[in-house]
Amino acid sequence: MIILDENIPDSQRRLLQSWHIHVRQIGHEVAHKGIKDEGIILLLHKLHKATFFTRDFDFYNQNLCHPNYCLVCLAVGQYEAASFIRRFLHYLKFNTQRNRMGTVSRVSHMGIRLWRLHTEIEEELKWSDEI
Repeated sequence: MIILDENIPDSQRRLLQSWHIHVRQIGHEVAHKGIKDEGIILLLHKLHKATFFTRDFDFYNQNLCHPNYCLVCLAVGQYEAASFIRRFLHYLKFNTQRNRMGTVSRVSHMGIRLWRLHTEIEEELKWSDEI
C-alpha cells in the first residue's frame, strides 16, 4: 500500500493515478486531515507493509525504521513529487514492497539517502547508479 501525506498536492496524486500507481492519501482515503506525525506512525504500525511518502523531514529519522513500513521524505518541489515517487518506486533497490520495508529514505535530485533497519551507517545512492 502506498500512502501519500496530505502535504503532497492533489494534482500529484492524480498524476500518479494516471500512471496506474495505486495510492491513498491522508485526509482522503486514509485517516483524517490534520493527523499528527505520531498518529501517522501509529497508523503505519496498523497497516500491512505500507510505503509512506511525505515532504515533512521530521520523518527522516533512523529511529523510525520498522520492518512493517517504509518512510520516504521528498526533498523536491511540491509539483515534482509524483515524478520522484515514480522514480523511487522504479529504482531497483526499492521496486518491490519487500525491498522497501525497514527503510527510511530521503529522495532528492541528487539521489537517495537512507537508513536501514539494524544498521548504523547511512547509505547514499545516486540516480546514475541505476544506469
